[in-house]
Amino acid sequence: MAGAAAFGSYVVYCFFDVLGKRYARHDLPVRQILPVTFVCYAFNLNLSAWVGGIALRFRLYSRLGLKPAQITRVFTMSILTNWLGYMWLAGLIFAMGWIEPPASWEIGFTALRVVGGGLLVACVVYLGLCGFSRRRSWTIRGHEIQLPSLRLALIQLVLGAANWSLMALVVYYMLSQQADYPEVLGILMISSIAGVVAHIPAGLGVIEAVFVAMLADEMSKGAIVGGLIGYRVIYFLIPLLFATLVYVVLEARAKKLRSSNQAGDQEPVSQETG
Repeated sequence: MAGAAAFGSYVVYCFFDVLGKRYARHDLPVRQILPVTFVCYAFNLNLSAWVGGIALRFRLYSRLGLKPAQITRVFTMSILTNWLGYMWLAGLIFAMGWIEPPASWEIGFTALRVVGGGLLVACVVYLGLCGFSRRRSWTIRGHEIQLPSLRLALIQLVLGAANWSLMALVVYYMLSQQADYPEVLGILMISSIAGVVAHIPAGLGVIEAVFVAMLADEMSKGAIVGGLIGYRVIYFLIPLLFATLVYVVLEARAKKLRSSNQAGDQEPVSQETG
């Protein structure tokens, strides 16, 4: 079941860049987008967002014929989708009081509920802007940022939340279902943001420390750490091995795929001319 949840999570994440296709208005076929996104996500999780999220996306998409501005839009859509889903789920869990921080932590139960409320408000504001704002674009440091439609924003929220939910399901099964799923999901929310703040690739050690601190009264330390090692193997390492192979294939076929993409773009023009 953990493997199936991991597979489902990766499939959902791959469609983040499919959303980016519409947002960036490019013509790459979905069959080329999915393997690129899979490679980028696996490398992102294991080696940092700079490597997987940015560097590999720019390299692979540029080799397939996308312009830098289009790649930036695809990346922006992916980031927004991921964190919109995070804010919605974390906001619900924190605001509902489904998890309680250890007494030794600086942030208390009430403060966490306030944070949850703030996250939900941020989501509602974003959706409101997408649906009702008359101004649709802003220019920041020379880059134009355009609001997606409300429909696209809602799809972002659903996909982002689904990805985080499936990720937590992997942890839940690897912990042998000894903790409640909503609790596991909430702890994953906290540990993930802690890993980002710590600037440690894959949140190595940070995720484990948060889970041990919050589940210490329910499970032994050995069971928690063992389950999280299994989670890292299934969700991080095995996909990274496959992603490395896919990356090699993409690099080998990139020139041919780009040529076929360009030929496909030119066909309608030549037909109209004739």
